[in-house]
Amino acid sequence: MSDTYQPDGMTPIPRLEVRGVTVRFAGLTALDAVSFSIEPGSVHAVIGPNGAGKSTCFNVLSGVYRATSGSVRFGDAELTAMAPHRIAALGLARTFQNIALSPRLSVRDNMMLGRHRLTRAGFVSTGLRLPSARREAARHNARVEEIAAFVGLTPRLDMPVGLLPYGVQKRVELARALCMEPRLLMLDEPVAGMNGGERREMAELIIAVRESLGISILLVEHDMGMVMRLADAVTVLDFGRLIADGPPEKVQNDPEVVRAYLGATSETEEAAS
Repeated sequence: MSDTYQPDGMTPIPRLEVRGVTVRFAGLTALDAVSFSIEPGSVHAVIGPNGAGKSTCFNVLSGVYRATSGSVRFGDAELTAMAPHRIAALGLARTFQNIALSPRLSVRDNMMLGRHRLTRAGFVSTGLRLPSARREAARHNARVEEIAAFVGLTPRLDMPVGLLPYGVQKRVELARALCMEPRLLMLDEPVAGMNGGERREMAELIIAVRESLGISILLVEHDMGMVMRLADAVTVLDFGRLIADGPPEKVQNDPEVVRAYLGATSETEEAAS
């Protein structure tokens, strides 16, 4: 992994404010007046048992779901009524719990999809390969190669993604998100399904992203050890309600969190031993 990756003309990182967000589906309350903030340049984790509302929260922030009520602000921008592509244009990029790559395309081409929102050349100039379009394509390709070097994908740039091991595919998805030049990077269970070595590599990569770019990172993850190592702040959900919010050392000792999440894990492990 290279340590030369630097921001590409990045604007200042705003604060993300979630205030009183409620989401209901056909009478079911998936999120119940949830509020938290992500400070600029911090790593913020959202955790909770299965069905707690983590994915719903993620989907509201990225524009996939509309909140029934409440507000999500990224700096001066109100996100709750925005389409996903407009939210992405503000600098919010995400990965997915289940890999969402084009398996027949190369790593390079998958990463280039992340450059789409930054492309200025029109259809005609691109189709005719006008000099301005060729120069822009060269700039995007150089940036893709720089990011690939940073995440350790250079030897695989021209390989079809579908032929790569699962852990490498997760890295490609992260690289594609970085190609969007995000100001807030949203990672949905980035180490799910990985072995121990792959988990450590991904954790190191997330740390490197933060140190190199200074961007905000929102992390939804079940790996509690990783969360407690990486996060500056942790928000805990249970049945759609916020039950704790604060520094990791405070949250992990909160009695309600122990009961709802950590305690449940411990009881399961004891039963299995």
